[in-house]
Amino acid sequence: MTPFHLTPQVCVVIPVYNEGVGIVACLERIRREVLLPSEILIVHDTPDDTTVPHAEGIAANDPRVRTVLNTYGRGPANAIRFGIEAARAPVVVVTMADGSDDPRQIDDLARLVDRGVVVAAASRYMPGGQQVGGPWLKARLSRLAGRLLRWFARVGTRDATNSFKAYSTEFVREVGIDSRSGFEIGLELTAKATRLRRPVAEIPTIWLDRAFGISNFSIANWLPAYLRWFRFAFGRRLTLEQLTAWRVRHVRPTPALDPSPARPPVPAQQQRLVDHTRE
Repeated sequence: MTPFHLTPQVCVVIPVYNEGVGIVACLERIRREVLLPSEILIVHDTPDDTTVPHAEGIAANDPRVRTVLNTYGRGPANAIRFGIEAARAPVVVVTMADGSDDPRQIDDLARLVDRGVVVAAASRYMPGGQQVGGPWLKARLSRLAGRLLRWFARVGTRDATNSFKAYSTEFVREVGIDSRSGFEIGLELTAKATRLRRPVAEIPTIWLDRAFGISNFSIANWLPAYLRWFRFAFGRRLTLEQLTAWRVRHVRPTPALDPSPARPPVPAQQQRLVDHTRE
């Protein structure tokens, strides 16, 4: 029995935006390097996204891969939120479609969560880690934030802002995702785990700047959201009930969306595939 015939142990969530044929190399690496039973969700915002036909071509021959239309609103935060809600596996790993993350580490990150941590971070800033390329200012701000959070908030990782992380699916659904715009989800969930005193761990990673396309990251647009979760990490211990009450007081729901949406329904065609893979 091959790994993809088993119930998935890890769900790889990849938010995409008009990646085109570039998604093919990303998926080839993930399919080759991820050895745990897995599902790979390509989450896109619109049906005409240029990523879709290339991803569907691969999905036709690999039941681990499926494209998922995000209905929570546009942007990477909503795509990641939708992907995690759609996951069937107990562990979710978020990775980018641009080739910057090392897919060989997906299994290692997932195993850390399986051992009991709720957030496992791939760290560019710990011994053995490295960042190659990328905007100078973004890298400096990220490294500084990581040091401050590690030293003073004791978040358990030197790279709280990196999006390449594994999460306990149960933990994410328990604490919710309140980000609605950029890539700050990694910092948000790390901060929530810290305030709840849930375990966070890290392994070193080598991050490579994207080899194709243009990054959608905008410091000017998303810095306020990062600062919000940066400040949140510095606080007294919370219970889950206290965190829920804080979310009610401080998180303004997006008008078009349910702030705690139900798990997205699985279309009939996809459900038949799920049933088949469980046989």
